Amino acid sequence: MSQTHFGFETVDERDKARRVRGVFDSVASHYDLMNDLMSAGLHRWWKRYTITVANPRPGDRVLDIAGGTGDLALAIAPLVAPTGTVVHTDINESMLREGRDRLLDRGVVLPTLVCDAEQLPFADSWFDIVTVAFGLRNMTHKELALQEMNRVLRPGGKLMVLEFSKVAPPLQKAYDWYSFNILPKLGRWVAKDEASYRYLAESIRMHPDQETLRAMMRGAGFGHVDVHNLTAGVTALHVGIKC
Repeated sequence: MSQTHFGFETVDERDKARRVRGVFDSVASHYDLMNDLMSAGLHRWWKRYTITVANPRPGDRVLDIAGGTGDLALAIAPLVAPTGTVVHTDINESMLREGRDRLLDRGVVLPTLVCDAEQLPFADSWFDIVTVAFGLRNMTHKELALQEMNRVLRPGGKLMVLEFSKVAPPLQKAYDWYSFNILPKLGRWVAKDEASYRYLAESIRMHPDQETLRAMMRGAGFGHVDVHNLTAGVTALHVGIKC
């Protein structure tokens, strides 16, 4: 069996999926609150910026991968109405239920399904835009997932990958101290789960940096990839165009 990483640990590939599922089962009910606390609300700006760059229009078909509690789906749905659609997906059922309930509470009814990004159950060239926010780093075979995202996009379609990335060097020490000292404590106090937020900090360090991910997207078939560093590289938005 092949090996991969779960944070700083080396684990069997099949074990990683189980352990990542356990993380999100544990944090699902506190996910939105923890995002606000961890980022001081900046995650909302990062997502708004992603949507602005994606520029969804009425009639567009949008696939939201690792859509979790539905932030992107909720914001994009009115922009593609009345003839477009947003398909809200996540591999984790607990997260998807949180998102579906939140969408319904807001009066938004969207197709919602449990979905593995490495085996997307959609036709070739079907979507105009694919989004994945803070989900790619948890995928075992990122290259395969990127290839699948490319497959389901129409020529000229856009992939928006919003993910934690490599922070600017002057901020590295302070960012590391915050990640490994404050985040786990927040997890313990708010979500009653310190280990999951320690995994979060570790998974960010194991995720490809900006240029490595750009190269991976090019390798997956995207003819043009732009990188937008946000908040000094704490996050980065990669925009891939299918040629």
